Amino acid sequence: MNCTLVPMAENDREAVVDIFNHYVEKSFAAYPEQKMPSEFFDFLLEVTQGYPAIVVKDRDAGEAVVGFGFMRAYHHIETLRRTAEIAYFIRPEYTRKGLGHSIIEHFIQEAQSCGVDSLLANISSLNEQSLSFHKKMGFEQCGRFRRVGRKFGKDFDVIWMQKLL
Repeated sequence: MNCTLVPMAENDREAVVDIFNHYVEKSFAAYPEQKMPSEFFDFLLEVTQGYPAIVVKDRDAGEAVVGFGFMRAYHHIETLRRTAEIAYFIRPEYTRKGLGHSIIEHFIQEAQSCGVDSLLANISSLNEQSLSFHKKMGFEQCGRFRRVGRKFGKDFDVIWMQKLL
């Protein structure tokens, strides 16, 4: 597989929203229950200002966008600026091929230039695959909000994981 990570751009809108909506409709990886409109892309660009927002393109598939990820401020208060939240989503047929690892490594490298030395991920308790993956990547559970979510008629906890850089 010949994939590259490049900055997210306006022409990635449709692919990014489609990937996210797959996880909206089919999993607990994305929290909404209803598909997000095209304007969701604008929200992503807004909350990631000053932080990396990337897409993963498969060169062997004509530069098709097969995933995306972003880093954003954990909180707007300056004293908490050293901490950022990350999220990423990869087309199902491209998972378990090292792309998640590449995205996290990219964020670790970019964190320093953003003044970040602590990365957070919030993950549904019903997303065991993501919890396990983040643990393998050196994240540790640092918090759990019990039964704060309900999707598809099921309650779930939100688990916060942290990696100190």
